Amino acid sequence: MVASWRESMRWQHTWVGVVLGALLFAIFWMGTLSVFDKEIDRWMMPATRLAPPESVALQSAVASARQVAPDSPRWRFMLPTSRAPQVRLYHPDADGRLQSVDLDPRTGRPLPEQGTLAGSGFIFPFHFSLHLKAGQLGYWLVGLAGMAMLTLLVSGLVVHRKPIRDLFTFRPHKRLGRANLDLHNLTGVVGLPFHFIMTLSGLIIFVNIYFPDAAALAYDDTADPQGTFLEEGLGRFNRPPAGEPGSLASLDIMLSRARAEWSGEGPAFIRVWHPGDAASYVEMRRSNQNMVRINRDQIYFDGGTGEVLYRFEAKPLMKTQRFIAGLHFIQFEHWPLRWLYFGGGLSGCVMIVTGFIFWLQARRKRHGRQGAVRVVEGLTVGSVTGLILATVAFFIANRLLPLEARWAGYERAALEVWVFFLVWLGAFVHGWLQGSNAWRGQCWAIAGLAVGAVALNAVTTGDHLLKTLAEGYWPVAGMDLVLLAGAALAAWCARRLTQRQTAGSGEVDFG
Repeated sequence: MVASWRESMRWQHTWVGVVLGALLFAIFWMGTLSVFDKEIDRWMMPATRLAPPESVALQSAVASARQVAPDSPRWRFMLPTSRAPQVRLYHPDADGRLQSVDLDPRTGRPLPEQGTLAGSGFIFPFHFSLHLKAGQLGYWLVGLAGMAMLTLLVSGLVVHRKPIRDLFTFRPHKRLGRANLDLHNLTGVVGLPFHFIMTLSGLIIFVNIYFPDAAALAYDDTADPQGTFLEEGLGRFNRPPAGEPGSLASLDIMLSRARAEWSGEGPAFIRVWHPGDAASYVEMRRSNQNMVRINRDQIYFDGGTGEVLYRFEAKPLMKTQRFIAGLHFIQFEHWPLRWLYFGGGLSGCVMIVTGFIFWLQARRKRHGRQGAVRVVEGLTVGSVTGLILATVAFFIANRLLPLEARWAGYERAALEVWVFFLVWLGAFVHGWLQGSNAWRGQCWAIAGLAVGAVALNAVTTGDHLLKTLAEGYWPVAGMDLVLLAGAALAAWCARRLTQRQTAGSGEVDFG
C-alpha cells in the first residue's frame, strides 16, 4: 500500500509539474526579478537616478499637481525612499484611468516622461496577475499555480525519500542527465522552506479574490458586508465634496503631526481627496520601510484646517495578514535578506527547469521525438530561455526606443511590452521548430542581448559601469553586473551544449 501511495505521488508530481511548469516558471522568474523592481526602475528610467533627498518640497509638489491634474478628484503622492528617490504623483484622468507623473523631490517639478512601465509597473504585477485583467483571470491562474506548487512540494518530499542525502549530493562532473537530477533535488531541498512560505503567503495575500464570499459570511448581519469588512479590516474614511471652493492647509504641518504620532515614522504616501473643495481631506498611511508588515495605520486630516478627522490602526488579525504580505513582497529595508530572496527565487527557477529536462530526457529515450515529448520540449524552451530572452529584449527596447516613440496608436510604454510578448512568442515558435537544438541558440541570444543592454545603457545615459561603481550608485551598477553575470552563465551553457552536440550525433542530449 505504501509503495502504491508513493507511486501515485510520483505520478502526481510528474504530471502536475509538466502541465503547470511553464506557468510556475513565469511566476517564479518575475517574482525573482520583482525583489529588485525599484532598482530595475532606476535602470530603465534614467531621469529618476537621483540621490535620496533629506526633505521633500511638498507644497511645490502640490503646485505641480494643480498644473498637471487641476480637475482630478484626488492626488496621491508616493513619498521618496532610498530605493525610489522620486515623488510619484498618481491621479485618475477624465476616463478614470490612473495616470502617474514623477516629480523631483527637491523642487516638486515634473521630471521628463520616461515612457516605460519598468520593473514596478510591468515585471512586479506580472508576477501575480500575468497582466490578464479580464475577469481577474491572471489572479486565478496564479492561484491555481500556487495550489499546484504546494502539492508539488509535498509530493516531492514523498518521492525523494532521502532529503538529507539530496542536500549533500551534487555531481556536476557526471553526465548531464545525472547532474541535472542532482541539481533538481538539491534546489528542491535547500529552497523548500522558502518555496513553501512564498507560495502559501501568495495565496493568503489574495484571499479576498479566491474567497469573495468570506466578507458576506463574516458580516451577514450588515447591509453592506464588503464595505464593513473594508472599513474594519483596512480602514476607510470618506466624506463627500461640499461643492464649494476651499484651500489646502500645509501638508508639511500634517506630515510633522503624523510622524509625531507614529514615533518618528513617516508616511509611505499622502493622498489628497477632493482637492480645491471646501470638504477636502488628506489621508496619510504609515510607511513600512523599517518593519516587515505592510502597514495599514492611517491618519486623516481636514484639508482646510489640518485637524485630525480619523485615526485607524489595524486589528491583530489584519496585522497578521499584512505581516504575511510584507514577508512575501519584501518592500522593507534589508539588503542581505533581499539578496537571499533573490537567490531563493532563482533556486525555484532552477528546480522547475531541471524537472522539465529530466522528464524530457526520460520520455525521449522511451518515445523518441514524437507527440507529447515534442510539444513539452517546445513549451519548455519557450517558457524558460524564451522568457529570459523576452525579458532582456524588454530592457533592450527600453534603451533603443526614443522617448517620443509611438506606433499604430501605441505609446512607448506599450511598445516595450509588445516587444516582450512578441519575442516570447517567437521563442516558443523557435523551440517547437528546432526542438532541443533551440536551447543553444537561445542561450547565445540571451548572452548577446544582455551584453548589448549594458552597452546601450552606457551609450544612451553615460552611466557606464565604471562610473556607477566609482560613484557607488548600486541600483544601476547592480543591474549591469547582474546582466553581465547572466550573459556569462548563458554563454557557458551554450558552449557546454555545443560541446555535447559535437561529441554526440548532432542533437543536444541531456542524458
